[in-house]
Amino acid sequence: MSTAAADRPPSIDPVAARRWAGRPHDSSPWLHEEVARRMAERLELIRLPVRAWADWEPARGGLRGHERVIAQYPDAQCFRVSVQHQQAPEAPKKIATGWWQRLRGGRAGATDVVQPPDASVQLVWANMLAHQVAEPTALMADWLRALAVDGFVMFSCLGPDTLRELRALYADLGWPPPAHEFTDLHDWGDQLLGAGFADPVMDMERITLSFASPERLLQELRGLGRNLHAQRFAGLRTPAWRERLHAAMARRLASAADGGALTLSFEVIYGHAVKPPPRHTIAAQTTISLDDLKVSLRQRNRNLPSV
Repeated sequence: MSTAAADRPPSIDPVAARRWAGRPHDSSPWLHEEVARRMAERLELIRLPVRAWADWEPARGGLRGHERVIAQYPDAQCFRVSVQHQQAPEAPKKIATGWWQRLRGGRAGATDVVQPPDASVQLVWANMLAHQVAEPTALMADWLRALAVDGFVMFSCLGPDTLRELRALYADLGWPPPAHEFTDLHDWGDQLLGAGFADPVMDMERITLSFASPERLLQELRGLGRNLHAQRFAGLRTPAWRERLHAAMARRLASAADGGALTLSFEVIYGHAVKPPPRHTIAAQTTISLDDLKVSLRQRNRNLPSV
């Protein structure tokens, strides 16, 4: 098995993941906005000056969440990163005149890009994105490349306990899983270290959502993403199958403590890590670029005790 395949999220279909990533997204699910709100509160604890930052897929991650980061760093340059910019020449124009204009007054210092310039930002913000990506190590490499030394990434994603009630329902009915498996918190930390980040901090929480009907529950799930499991149903389902699903959900997911509403669990993982100074391998003859040498000297000077 290749390294890329070994690092891929469990059971994910890379073709389906790329297809979902390429779809236009002009709205943000409620859960993504709520997670963005909670993650933005953590920015107040970080004292590193942010002169520029990048938001990976802001339309998918949360438009209100994007505004919260702007409020935290009102004078910082912003890069809005979207895969849609590489699909067609008109993609940036459509995005700029679409969801972005719905934000309060837009942002004069913002630039739409596929990838920010190397070492150009102090913060990478990636809300509720990583669990939908087929090659997370490649995504982390992009984050690391965009960050300046001592810059940091803040990201969130879904964890393996997400949709556990619906997974059990599908298994009991003999159906393929309703979603691909999600990567564990500890594995995300290991992948950050493997990508070159330092000091990863990972934590998680569980959020339970309630829905008035099976139809409303499925509508919300469609907004959150797609089933990217490689062994998902191969084709469209019939109306009879849908009715059976609705009946099973009404029977199995109803919570007496919540007045009979249908409930689903979501495990949300938060991650934070720093880009360290470059390390120089010492050999009989070592070549170090002038830029890397300057970075190392600046870092050493910062670490010297004051007199």
